[in-house]
Amino acid sequence: METVERLEKLREAVDSLRTRGAVALVPTMGALHEGHLTLVREARGKAASVVVSIFVNPAQFGPNEDLGAYPRQLAEDSRLLQDEGVDLLWAPPVCEVYPEGFATTVSVSGVSEGLCGASRPGHFDGVATVVCKLFNQVRPDLAVFGEKDWQQLAVIRRMARDLDLVLPRAEAIYGVPTVREADGLALSSRNRYLSPEDRQSVAALPQAMREAIAAIGAGSAVAPTLAALEAHLLQAGFSSVDYAELADAATLAPLAELGERPARLLVAARIGGTRLIDNMPVDGTAGRVSDLS
Repeated sequence: METVERLEKLREAVDSLRTRGAVALVPTMGALHEGHLTLVREARGKAASVVVSIFVNPAQFGPNEDLGAYPRQLAEDSRLLQDEGVDLLWAPPVCEVYPEGFATTVSVSGVSEGLCGASRPGHFDGVATVVCKLFNQVRPDLAVFGEKDWQQLAVIRRMARDLDLVLPRAEAIYGVPTVREADGLALSSRNRYLSPEDRQSVAALPQAMREAIAAIGAGSAVAPTLAALEAHLLQAGFSSVDYAELADAATLAPLAELGERPARLLVAARIGGTRLIDNMPVDGTAGRVSDLS
């Protein structure tokens, strides 16, 4: 596996990879876990070559968020990627992504405005800007993201459609179902922030979500079901719930009831000093949980 930190060298390396066939990109912020490696394997199955980027993007962190504390372990991440057969690691310094005088922001309306967009102002502008840059830097034929960050995936797909991106096209931006631990907790780099006591409590999040989805699918009213979900989390030891919302899976518009279109249950909650997000799909055409992966 080759590791590059400068844009000129990246373009040379990707041009060389392209002679073999399609190139896939897996963007990450590092601190890799099995969820990321699942994305790499998915990319490997879809393309001749796989590029992984590791970049802790300052533009998507708010002033009181964990940019400074976010785990950085490039040597360990590099070893994991090499073991997975990744062809190229793009690990630029901040000055290579945001050079002096950088003054452009990509903002995606609509899908970015509720949920995490409401509680983390500016976050998705930072996400859209850096992913647009990564797409232009690597020029992949396809890109792979985790469905755990469902709103992020929706923002990126909307950006690709609206800007008529061709490398990759919106249709070549793939989502991979959330990878979970044995107790159902979605894998996340931030899980390492959890204290041992908090780690014992967080299984309540996927459990409460499954119960809420089952209730809604059985015909229970959405609003009181979501209120019960929030109460379950607070009783389990979560300090607050940023949101618990049933939304259209494509537009992320809030839903007052389950309809014919696929829906998504999305939750963000805080325990200790850690903010956890999760989402699960609901198949509105059948009124049931479609997949609790």
